[in-house]
Amino acid sequence: MERVLKDFEPKKVFEYFEDISMIPRPSGKCAKIADYLCDFARSHSLSCYRDENDNVLISKPAKNKDDKRPTVILQGHTDMVCEKSYDYDAKHDFTKDPLRLCVLDDLIYAKGTTLGADDGIAVAFILSILDDDSLDLPPIEALFTSDEEDGMKGALSFDVSKLTGRYIINLDHEVEGELLTCSAGGKRVKCCLPVSYENISGRGYSIVVCGLTGGHSGMEIDKGRGNANLLLGRLLHTITKNMPYSLKYIGGGLTDSAIPREAKAEIIIDEEYIDTLENIVEKYSRIICDEFEGIEENMMIYAEDQGDDEAMCLTADSKRRIGFLLNTIPDGIIKMSRKNEGLVRTSLNSGIMKLTDSEFVLTVNMRSLAESEKDALSDKIEYLTEMTGGTYKEEYDYPAWEYVSESPLRDIAFDAYQRVYSKNPALKGFHAGLECGVFFKRIEGVDIISFGPDIHNIHTPKERLDSASAARVYDYLLEILKSIR
Repeated sequence: MERVLKDFEPKKVFEYFEDISMIPRPSGKCAKIADYLCDFARSHSLSCYRDENDNVLISKPAKNKDDKRPTVILQGHTDMVCEKSYDYDAKHDFTKDPLRLCVLDDLIYAKGTTLGADDGIAVAFILSILDDDSLDLPPIEALFTSDEEDGMKGALSFDVSKLTGRYIINLDHEVEGELLTCSAGGKRVKCCLPVSYENISGRGYSIVVCGLTGGHSGMEIDKGRGNANLLLGRLLHTITKNMPYSLKYIGGGLTDSAIPREAKAEIIIDEEYIDTLENIVEKYSRIICDEFEGIEENMMIYAEDQGDDEAMCLTADSKRRIGFLLNTIPDGIIKMSRKNEGLVRTSLNSGIMKLTDSEFVLTVNMRSLAESEKDALSDKIEYLTEMTGGTYKEEYDYPAWEYVSESPLRDIAFDAYQRVYSKNPALKGFHAGLECGVFFKRIEGVDIISFGPDIHNIHTPKERLDSASAARVYDYLLEILKSIR
């Protein structure tokens, strides 16, 4: 197979990045990438531990057995968010098919899908370091965690007693030049409303909201992008105020950690309301496109006639309760930080909605730098769900990585940045959740930093890795490791 990245430097970094891009690794399906990592360890005669959740720990001692430098933990996650363009190959299966890497100038992307540079480039960095015996580095513990994108399940389940290091370098950031000092905690919940059906006949219509930008529900939540699920809910409420209809289907979004780009409803109406419906949707489309002017330039909202239809549709009460939830649940930024200008403190994303034979489920991701605010928001959503006649289910809850005023590792990284870049890094808090919070909570005395190269539009099919940035950040990482004494 012809290598797409064969001319990129550092060669080993991009060789490993291309290797892992050929390995399917959606959340919950990390066995194949774990196999690859274990094979790597065996071929390089390195100590390797793999747990039942496909977390992998590879250890490499310093060259000199009498080396007194502290052990450094290099950490990244192996899974990726799997999204594809609505017009891309419908047969592409993220559990079986490799990514199709492409290059445009210095930018690396995957044709029609997410790239998985979040956090594939971290895995490539770490493997390249483990592979290079010419480097004089402190002892390394390379921790590759599974299922980070699904509630950090790998990090939460990993036996941290296997780690001897207390310096952790997390490589799961996407803005070069920023040195992270803290990150948000998060919680995923499901709002489940019981539903019932009745047989309805009439004219069928599909109502579609698509073409939105989407993005990471932590990193891009401050961009004011549209949430397809809630925009569809608002449109259905507008229709409800103007004409009768029956709701056959509603669904949207693919993952709770991504702002949903597409949502769809199927409805049945009486023939006499065809013109009314089409006029409502056309007017709503103009209004919403105007509201999101300059933000969602490719958004489309339309109604498509499906002809005569007869199907089981939601009862009026079921439809009303779904509409109430979609139009009252908080969305986006809840509170900004008072101490750090431009930093989101608390937010909420309604990432997935699904309708089954028995219930409507809205999966919500909430994040906060403050545990108390996260819990208060959780209580609010629980109350709203139960008042709507539903049940509230927590699926995961991970802690925040709190800022500490004294950090020897941060000082080393700051000085190394000055040497490599001839300027100071930006010390930043981070609204997205990082596994740093899990290790901060579970390992006494741990000292953590996080950084990474420029990756644009993560969690979307427009994801792009800046290869030149990756090369610079790799050099920076090596400078930090060489500076640790």
